[in-house]
Amino acid sequence: MKPNQAKNAIVIGAGLSGLAVAKELRARGVPVTVLEAADQVATPWRMRHPRLRLNSHRRFSRLPRSHRIRDKDTYLRRDTVVGYLSEYAARSNVPIRLNTRVTAVKRQEGGWYVQTDNGEFQCSDLIVATGRERLKSMPIWPGMDAFGGAVIHSADFADPCEYEGKKVLVIGAGNSGTDILNHLSRSNPAQVWVSVRHGPAILPTRVLGFPLHRLANLFAHLPKWSLDPIFSVMQRVFFGDLRRYGLRRHVLGGGSRMLKNGVTFALDDGFVAALKSGRFEAVEETVGFTASSVELSNGRKICPDVVICATGYRPGLDDLFEHLGALDSNGYPLHPMGQKDARNPGLWFTGYGVIFQGFFHAAGISAKRIATSIVSRVSSKGKNQTQHHSGDSHLRQTLSLKGADQ
Repeated sequence: MKPNQAKNAIVIGAGLSGLAVAKELRARGVPVTVLEAADQVATPWRMRHPRLRLNSHRRFSRLPRSHRIRDKDTYLRRDTVVGYLSEYAARSNVPIRLNTRVTAVKRQEGGWYVQTDNGEFQCSDLIVATGRERLKSMPIWPGMDAFGGAVIHSADFADPCEYEGKKVLVIGAGNSGTDILNHLSRSNPAQVWVSVRHGPAILPTRVLGFPLHRLANLFAHLPKWSLDPIFSVMQRVFFGDLRRYGLRRHVLGGGSRMLKNGVTFALDDGFVAALKSGRFEAVEETVGFTASSVELSNGRKICPDVVICATGYRPGLDDLFEHLGALDSNGYPLHPMGQKDARNPGLWFTGYGVIFQGFFHAAGISAKRIATSIVSRVSSKGKNQTQHHSGDSHLRQTLSLKGADQ
């Protein structure tokens, strides 16, 4: 692609961040195509368990140039989100190439070359929106292969009713782990253990009926230095000292973990009560497996039927983008929310930043930032070219007049 060719954009990923930036670009007159590896949009949401709900208030669950989701639920259900994203994609009038997996990305003159298993593409701007949670992060503990029970990742958590009467170990009490523990608290498993290395930053879903996430804008405007003590006090006020029940404090506060590492707060909706009542038990860090048990760091062995690893995710961007110097040491984009990358002009990332208002709100911020930058750059180049051509025309006219004088 030559520098003066018409500008166009390619978006990798048809999730909420990819759809948001595609629609914003389309609305501003930038030709855009979305490449999606799956056979339908919003695939990551479709794969989650049927009782999943967002941790963000419905007030913040809206994409650019769209109405708010019409739903009475304060925290939206999985199927509501899937339906909303499907409708959003259909109304955007953006071409979406399904079953198209990107296999290589290269910088070229004037833009980017994108190779897929379904053809080759060229573009002036490449927007990556495959998500923070594309790949499961699953540790391998000694002896795990020989364990006789089931071991699954939290992404594969099924309907909570399937765990009734079973002994369940949940490894990790972060966002996804607490979500699973909330659901298990409303079913009837025979026993639930939660194995933790560090205690979670956890807040109640509601306080006296008021959804706490409604205050997200307030939290976002607080000074960074104030966040850790504020959330520590809030957790103590709402839940008491959870160390009495085996949940230790992380060395970083809740605000620092979110801003530095992207680890969001866990929202309690039954887990803490089950812990305090003795229905659930917090145990030490998991260090290994035997054929019939799980070994903990204090030497204790427990015998669950099912082990659910709430051990997080990773973006899986290394193969495509590590050679460009666009990622940090953990494989996340250096510019996660649509910021310009001076080393890689025309390469953008969206959907990798974490803010208090949640992923939908972040997607809107990134989409507008990217679209504004692309349009302003194209307009600036067009203006410069017009001025250049105008200067050439004036020069030709001057030379012609001089020729006439001669």
